[in-house]
Amino acid sequence: MLRRIELEVLATVDRGDTISELATKLDHSESYLSRAVGDLVEKGLVYTERDGRRKRVIPSDARAVELYQDLVRQHSHIEFPELLIGKALEVLYYLDQPRTVSEIADRSDNYRNTVNRVLKRFRDRGLVGTADGRYEFNADFDRLHEFARELAHHLHRQRLEAVAPKGTILWEDYDEFLAQAETEIDAEAFHETGLARFAAFDLQFLLTGHRYYVYSEELDAVSPAELCCHTLLIDDGSRHRSYCLLLLSHVDVDGADLRAQAAKYGLEDVIDALLQYLETQGEVEDDRLRVREIGQPYPQIRVHHRRGGREFEDL
Repeated sequence: MLRRIELEVLATVDRGDTISELATKLDHSESYLSRAVGDLVEKGLVYTERDGRRKRVIPSDARAVELYQDLVRQHSHIEFPELLIGKALEVLYYLDQPRTVSEIADRSDNYRNTVNRVLKRFRDRGLVGTADGRYEFNADFDRLHEFARELAHHLHRQRLEAVAPKGTILWEDYDEFLAQAETEIDAEAFHETGLARFAAFDLQFLLTGHRYYVYSEELDAVSPAELCCHTLLIDDGSRHRSYCLLLLSHVDVDGADLRAQAAKYGLEDVIDALLQYLETQGEVEDDRLRVREIGQPYPQIRVHHRRGGREFEDL
């Protein structure tokens, strides 16, 4: 997410430092510092101003920058740029509460050995401790988690605003996010989802003016299991639940994969209820499944056959 040199610049830069002054402070060449500053400018974490022939570097007002510089000032004896390289920020992102190594590894999709190495670095410096096999922050170092979260959110906003200035993030984790946009997005790592994606599975609905995209550098295409979860994140009302039921009954979706996706998005209860509803052909009613109100018929869906496909419209 951030290279060591970028973390060094953010930890060191005072408002109005020149590239030359930063190079002297950090003992790097001016060309190396200039490239690092350029990367930080692109990420919206600093900006530059011309002062004659010199270029001054100014920290942005991003919350992540404020948090990081406060940590550096209050704990000047800790080499944060050294600590926060590699997978460190990703591990910190998921340490929002006391967690075991396995829990963090599962949430971050990293090997346990990788998570262990990161946490050992933090434990050796007294930043985290363990109780009953769970890691948690010592003192006020939980701000490291807040920094990791704010930084990830800031970079997600930067990516989204570059392709959809009026976009809205609906859900996010360390390296992915789900967004609503008013226009089509045709950019690398943005994958269309929501009701428009149902057409890929021969299900077509009347669409609203909004478009929905998931940003992920690892994803090739949105699967039915992911689409079902995205649909519920977009709108957890009875209509969208009925769309998910239709998709799950129309496409062969592996239940284990669907439950794994549900755990990732925090949708375990509603997905379990939808699967139970399908498995019992609607005979089981569950408080978590509000697809229909008591005494009301199940939401109807009108089907039109057109050009060999099917178009669905709520009654």
